[in-house]
Amino acid sequence: MAEPESLRHIARSPAPLSTWLGVVLLFALFGAIVLAIIGPWPRGSDYEETRAKKRMENLKTSREDADKALNTYAWIDKNKGVVRIPIRRAMELTIAQLAQQKPAAAGPIATPEAQAASPAPAAQPAASLSPAAQSSPPASASPAPAKTP
Repeated sequence: MAEPESLRHIARSPAPLSTWLGVVLLFALFGAIVLAIIGPWPRGSDYEETRAKKRMENLKTSREDADKALNTYAWIDKNKGVVRIPIRRAMELTIAQLAQQKPAAAGPIATPEAQAASPAPAAQPAASLSPAAQSSPPASASPAPAKTP
């Protein structure tokens, strides 16, 4: 068995040049393996052009689907009788429906600030109010919550 002093001397001695050279060559070998794996990956303009073509095809497909959904008839739920109609036809039907309705007069607009600042009239006869004001619900007594930006 070796003497303890000789073991301490070996443990404290600097590593020989061959050890350092081996470590450097090991890192170089690891770098070469990484480059061999990453090297064949597509890079450059061809790869980007291929991706751009795929994105353009996806965009064209999604626009065609949206155009089809906006401009064709289709069943949404056949059991419930729900259909999808072209947007132009939906706008025509909505305009026709709104044209048949008689416009109603707007009631008075009461803001919470105006209610708090001005005292309420003591007794106002119901006959002096307009029909629209009589049919509108009363304003709430509590002020609206403050809006924060």
